[in-house]
Amino acid sequence: MSEDKKQAARIQTSILNPLEKKVLVWLAQRMPSWVTSDMLTFVGFLGAIVMATGYALANLNLNWLWLSCLGLMINWFGDSLDGSLARVRNTQRKTYGFYIDHNVDVINETIMFVGVGLSPLVNMSFAMFALVAYFMLSIYVYIDCHLKGEMRLTYAGMGPTEFRLILIIVNICFIYIPWLSQWKKPITIFHNDFQVGLFDYIAVAAALAIFAAYIVSFFKDLKYFNEKDPIKKD
Repeated sequence: MSEDKKQAARIQTSILNPLEKKVLVWLAQRMPSWVTSDMLTFVGFLGAIVMATGYALANLNLNWLWLSCLGLMINWFGDSLDGSLARVRNTQRKTYGFYIDHNVDVINETIMFVGVGLSPLVNMSFAMFALVAYFMLSIYVYIDCHLKGEMRLTYAGMGPTEFRLILIIVNICFIYIPWLSQWKKPITIFHNDFQVGLFDYIAVAAALAIFAAYIVSFFKDLKYFNEKDPIKKD
């Protein structure tokens, strides 16, 4: 694959994208010269660590969820601004940037989902179910990026920024609405007993929605690639 083809078209149609783009460009233009994209990528990683730590500590006191909110904002700042800074300064490194950005994304997402699973919000098993769904869709996106030269970042108007915002709202609701943390229902799945709360159901529903997006996208592109690369006749 040529160097040009490695710079895939970014398909970003999320609800907050128009406003987010303006904010990121504004921030990138005002970053000190010593701040680099790699530094911001590392800041995003630290944000994931802070978020997961807050979720784990929330078992001791729900007010630690404020730390998770802070971690989500730090993660957004680093993860969203690193590429914008490179574009504003015209210092993009197509191959290196793609490699480091998406590998760190895998690490960050794993840390964040594990953090949610360690919290009182969601059972670890359901958090891992959601992580598998997320990774399946991510792998699909990377395959499409290679074959079609498109990097789809949003589905149904939702992208990483929207999901971070939803998590922040969920955290705040969990702190100030006591019954959200107190309501639990015992269920048995394949001989395994679980104490399931409201957000466990939400996590499973989100995972199923991601699976559905994956399946719909798979069959849509299956038709596209079948037409683009038909069976050769003798």
